[in-house]
Amino acid sequence: MSETIFGIHGAALELRSQRMRVIASNIANAATPGYKARDIDFAAGLETKLAKRSGNPSAFGEPELTYRRAVMPSLDGNTVELGREQIAFAENALAYSATLEFVQGKVNTITRALKGE
Repeated sequence: MSETIFGIHGAALELRSQRMRVIASNIANAATPGYKARDIDFAAGLETKLAKRSGNPSAFGEPELTYRRAVMPSLDGNTVELGREQIAFAENALAYSATLEFVQGKVNTITRALKGE
């Protein structure tokens, strides 16, 4: 039922949350020698989640983690570029908030309808 009410937004929130954890991990490991920055391709991940929910037998697994290409990797092999990670984190947080606002609006509308307002 939630899929018919919220559409793709439930899957989008789930994926944005996963991406937030990956980016936060990158930021936390900015000084770890040899650490390779990772990310989730949101569009591909959302497509996979939606295909899996629609019962497509060829859709399986979680969104794929990819390694980011560093413009200027550090001498110790760490590929985290802190500024880039902070921007990605902020953009993802903003998109998460926007999606959450939409879902909250839907819930408020349903609540008002149930109350007869």
